[in-house]
Amino acid sequence: MQRYFEAHGAMLEGALNAAAQRTYWSAAPETPSGKIYGETAKADAEAAFKAQLGKPFDLDHPGSRRLGREESPWGFPLGITYPAATLDELVAASRAAGRQWAAAGIETRVGVCLEIITRLNKQSFAIANAVQHTSGQPFVMAFQAGGPHAQDRALEAVAYAYAEMIKVPVSARWEKPQGGGQAPLRMDKNWRIVPRGIAVAIGCSTFPTWNSYPGMFASLATGNTVIVKPHPAAILPLAITVRICRDVLKDAGFDPNAVLLAVDEPQAPVTKELATHPAVAIIDFTGSPAFGRWVRANARGAQVYTEEAGVNSIVIDSTPSFKGMCGNIAFSLVLYSGQMCTAPQNIFVPRDGIDTDEGRKSFEEVAGSIAGAVEKLIGNPERAAALLGTIQSEVTLARVKSVSAGAKPLLASKSFEIPGSPGARTATPAILIADAADASLYGEEQFGPISFVVATDSTREAIDRAAELARTKGAITASVYSTNDAVLDEAADKFAAAGVNLSCNLTGGVFVNQSAAFSDYHVSGANPAGNACLTDAAFVANRFRVAGVRRPAAA
Repeated sequence: MQRYFEAHGAMLEGALNAAAQRTYWSAAPETPSGKIYGETAKADAEAAFKAQLGKPFDLDHPGSRRLGREESPWGFPLGITYPAATLDELVAASRAAGRQWAAAGIETRVGVCLEIITRLNKQSFAIANAVQHTSGQPFVMAFQAGGPHAQDRALEAVAYAYAEMIKVPVSARWEKPQGGGQAPLRMDKNWRIVPRGIAVAIGCSTFPTWNSYPGMFASLATGNTVIVKPHPAAILPLAITVRICRDVLKDAGFDPNAVLLAVDEPQAPVTKELATHPAVAIIDFTGSPAFGRWVRANARGAQVYTEEAGVNSIVIDSTPSFKGMCGNIAFSLVLYSGQMCTAPQNIFVPRDGIDTDEGRKSFEEVAGSIAGAVEKLIGNPERAAALLGTIQSEVTLARVKSVSAGAKPLLASKSFEIPGSPGARTATPAILIADAADASLYGEEQFGPISFVVATDSTREAIDRAAELARTKGAITASVYSTNDAVLDEAADKFAAAGVNLSCNLTGGVFVNQSAAFSDYHVSGANPAGNACLTDAAFVANRFRVAGVRRPAAA
């Protein structure tokens, strides 16, 4: 609907400029403040969440069955059920809606997407409660990452899609001179954006909106219909999203089945069947490398975009602020109990120590100071809960125990109680000691609150091992600390060659596991941690093709 495009023109222009300049910009305030979102918004959303527990989710959607077995990592079942259509019903409904949606103009589709993002923003507190109680994130992170930051990533995808589509001219007069006094050949040519068809967005359990929105909105803006397949442990955030999408589509005069929800339960998954359905043309997947490999190997008929995971590393050579370095690393290890695809796992330190502003520090002193900074951060139970949140999956909790049992502990992981949340699934960070030769221990992704301080013979060996792990196992982030520009340049060259985004000398309020929309390219697509980037032109341009029509021009 053209009025939506006009109403949100300034927001789109801001996103286009920010993506081009890569400077700070955000369309959605990240502070969960009543002055921004309404004085009663937080309380209203919390009451609505509690009222929803144990009841059917209100969604006008195909499907006669109801499914849902979500459990909050904070210690209680959600008891919410959702309409569940069969795959044949979903595909048929998506195809039917696709004809009208594909025929809509670029500005109409983009305007609808912008209106959806605007309405999502107004429901940020509702989404925050849903994200908190499915992912286990602490509330402020659930609000920021699940709400405004995810919405910015959605807007970023729409802006890139718009920029790529308007590069295609609508029409042109083609004239080819013939010479010899002959009239030139003349043709009138027109071009149309042609979507690929049905897109499937496969969500994850830890960041259900942040990781799903880019693919969803890139596909929708380029004219594809979207089937959203949430992780069975994190349906509610995406169910709210789908409901808002469908409401806007109806308001704009479109078939709401342009966006659908594919619900399943852990004991009866449908993701593989959906991903390999011959009608599916695009797949966006976020999740484990094992299932990512399966998707890439088996969904051969679809254009596949994946964000998987890898082995993120920190290299410490020297530092101008030992206290600031230890505090920054500690915060990155603590935040959401390490359950971020950007969280560091391996901390490489020369075994003969490092130079600092506090003098020479031995390997043991570096490792112990990082562990001490972690203990200080989580020493207060209330602050610990606000930073660590809970453990999303029992599998992650079991991994913490099994990995810790096979390594030398520096800081043991333990559970802790969260006031008001009896039964919450918790674990403090486990920090383990390893030698560079112990690659079998630290050389695979160990998702969760697990990290290794690894002793190396030199800084060069540390950089080489970290970069090689990124190249072979994948990595999304890397960090280096050094007062030597030559070391920083060497690290930048080697990590870039491995396709890793590098942060240098972080000691303040910016952390390696944070990724800023419109500025940071999240995942490079250049190593096994994922084959796509959130967001760049390549992420959107192949979601549509161009069909031409040419006719002889009138004399």
